[in-house]
Amino acid sequence: MNDTLDIYPATRLAPYAGPAAWRAADIAHSQQWIRQLGAEERAGIIELGQWLEALGATATDVAALPRRNPGALRELRPLLNGVRAALQSGLGFVLMRGFPVDAMSPAATRLAYLALGSLLGQAMPQNREGELLHDVRDTGADRRDPNVRLSRTNAEQDFHTDAADIIGLLCLQKARLGGISRIVSSVSVYQEVLAARPDLAPLLFQTWYFHMKGEQAPGALPYFKLPIVRDIEAQLSTFFIGWYLRDAEQLPGVPPLSPAQRELLDLYEQVANRPALGMAMQFEPGDVQWLKNSVILHKRSAYEDWPEPGRKRHLLRLWLAAEDFKDGIVALRQGHAAAAAAAAAPLGPGAGRGR
Repeated sequence: MNDTLDIYPATRLAPYAGPAAWRAADIAHSQQWIRQLGAEERAGIIELGQWLEALGATATDVAALPRRNPGALRELRPLLNGVRAALQSGLGFVLMRGFPVDAMSPAATRLAYLALGSLLGQAMPQNREGELLHDVRDTGADRRDPNVRLSRTNAEQDFHTDAADIIGLLCLQKARLGGISRIVSSVSVYQEVLAARPDLAPLLFQTWYFHMKGEQAPGALPYFKLPIVRDIEAQLSTFFIGWYLRDAEQLPGVPPLSPAQRELLDLYEQVANRPALGMAMQFEPGDVQWLKNSVILHKRSAYEDWPEPGRKRHLLRLWLAAEDFKDGIVALRQGHAAAAAAAAAPLGPGAGRGR
């Protein structure tokens, strides 16, 4: 990532409308955001995963599959087209249930999930190692270390966004206790903050410093700069990770947060955590949560794992770049530049699944 990313200075101190500006009461009695996979869809995913595994496909191969062998994914396109529409112009989130994690090997599961995601956007490296699929699980890392990403711990993660247009989370195993996902509309959070403190809300459009958590390229600065919110074509777009903002103060060259900035951060997180705004999801194995990053904040409660290694909480995360999402952050679509890799050999129709 660059030191300074896209800056959108326009400040709109007015409410935003549209389906993405939802509150808990708006969806309390609706299941429009749940997509249960049918038997044929599950069978198609199993066939796809097993084919990719037998082919010896790598993650890089699969990420390129929609371009190099579009026929291989033809049967699953209608499913993902519906998800894309809900993300792009609907509520901004979908819970897909029934992904067949119980009917494939771990390798086939990973490949099939990445292939589905590739129909929504281009998979991006999530760290300097170039991971296109990130394992979200407790590695025993010290959550007090400023360079540790909380996805590698069992600690609570307060409301935040990720560095992508679309986030995918596939549940392989759930925790013994806790690990509850909560989401909230960042559009509604902004509007509540604006109503409560119109004097502080404009600060959200100014430049803030975010800690890189040790993921910067060699020789690069350990922080990047970005507004928390920006107005893009009359749509509100949000990028927020509260602990990255507070941790950045420890870095050379980063100015301390002002009293007004501290007050605003506290208020923003308090508003996001209001029960009347958001909703909770308890993941079950086979659930896939798809989020539009620019309009949804997500969090995870702390959790306690099972003692058996094979039962520990385990999610697979995708970061996807969707160039047609006009309210996304263009510079973040590059992923981690240091992780760029050469393209793999094409998977052509002769490989056996293009039809």
